[in-house]
Amino acid sequence: MTYRLGVIMDPIEGITPYKDTTLAMLLEAQRRGWEIRYLTLADLSLRDGTPYGDGAVLTVQDDNDQWFTLGERDEEPLANLDVILMRKDPPVDSAYVYATQILDLAEKAGVLVVNRPAGLRDVQEKLGIMNFPECCTPTVVEMKADALKAFINVQGRAVLKPLHGMGGEAIFVVHAGDPNISVIIEQLSARGTRYVMAQRYLPEITEGDRRILVIDGTPAPFALARLPAAGESRGNLAAGGRGVASPLTDREHWIVEQVKPYLAQHGILFAGLDVIGGYLTEVNVTSPTCVREIDAQQGTNLAGLLFDAIERHLPRV
Repeated sequence: MTYRLGVIMDPIEGITPYKDTTLAMLLEAQRRGWEIRYLTLADLSLRDGTPYGDGAVLTVQDDNDQWFTLGERDEEPLANLDVILMRKDPPVDSAYVYATQILDLAEKAGVLVVNRPAGLRDVQEKLGIMNFPECCTPTVVEMKADALKAFINVQGRAVLKPLHGMGGEAIFVVHAGDPNISVIIEQLSARGTRYVMAQRYLPEITEGDRRILVIDGTPAPFALARLPAAGESRGNLAAGGRGVASPLTDREHWIVEQVKPYLAQHGILFAGLDVIGGYLTEVNVTSPTCVREIDAQQGTNLAGLLFDAIERHLPRV
């Protein structure tokens, strides 16, 4: 059976093909004979309660110089699609939230949206870990500078980060007595008007910030350890980290088992758990990455596993 797939993403001309997870998904859909329509947030609309998409026919190639071709564009109800991949990168700002509310109506009309729009709103990627304190290092979320400083003093060394960032953006490692603490907290909290997450610093970051991809509740067989570049405290690939794929540890399998029911409850078919030193640090649900790096090193086809799961969730005809 030929399925119709809509993909909502950032401008496709701006991706880096050889490491782009969304492209891996689209290549897999195309291998299966699916029709693909390309959309950005600006292509979504609502009229009299019906969600529409002004999409373009998309073909993709695994080519770092010419990775896509756009064909005819036309507007149609989103209900004409079988599946929508919501792969727009953060920030989860007002435009993103409104788009998920449009997608709620597409889901109501029978479209399988991956990940579920309500789940994308409800599972905040950093706050999500607080549902699993047994999996986490000591962590607080505060606006007040004095409370954050008190936490740093108790821990001795801590990581501070905003709740809305991605790719290692605005992450600071501070130690008790650091003369820059006040100004860092001022900047991150916008002078006490935004929440800041503080976590005990994990020296195991030198061994990698490990990304575990979870597909319909089952972890991929390999995690990607993102090793910080020289002089860096962040393992994020976007911050210059280097990825090394290796099998999951027993502790990581245990973490997945704790998180799995939560992902299912929120309709999260594809998630990326971040683990440092055996501690859960983030639950990524908007546009998890690292598929290409794991596939290249281990010969896997993780997008294939995802589309197997998607097909299981589609109505049998």
